[in-house]
Amino acid sequence: MEALIAITIGVLVATSVYLMLARNVLRFIFGLVLISNAANLIIFASGRLTVGAPPLIPVGADGPVGDVANALPQALVLTAIVIGFGLFAFALVLMFRAYSTLGTLYSDDMRIAEPRTEDKT
Repeated sequence: MEALIAITIGVLVATSVYLMLARNVLRFIFGLVLISNAANLIIFASGRLTVGAPPLIPVGADGPVGDVANALPQALVLTAIVIGFGLFAFALVLMFRAYSTLGTLYSDDMRIAEPRTEDKT
């Protein structure tokens, strides 16, 4: 199971890096979402992957009995999912505003502060 998760994380990271290297802002945003999901999988896998063993403590015990998953990474991933969704929504609105103002999604054409100078030689 861990090997499958590791391969999935590798594919997500590779795809996100490929998308983030594109000059299109929309592809960059999708790459950002994919790398966020890869980071969430890494955190989730760090808490141990067990099937059918919830992290519950029986009455009268000091800790969970047996080999169970850690609940802290699961809580961190839930928080990261909410933050990632908020970042994605903000980035989409920012991209839409940039497109409506500039008329393009390519980062090379979004040069308001530093316009290109034409060589006169």
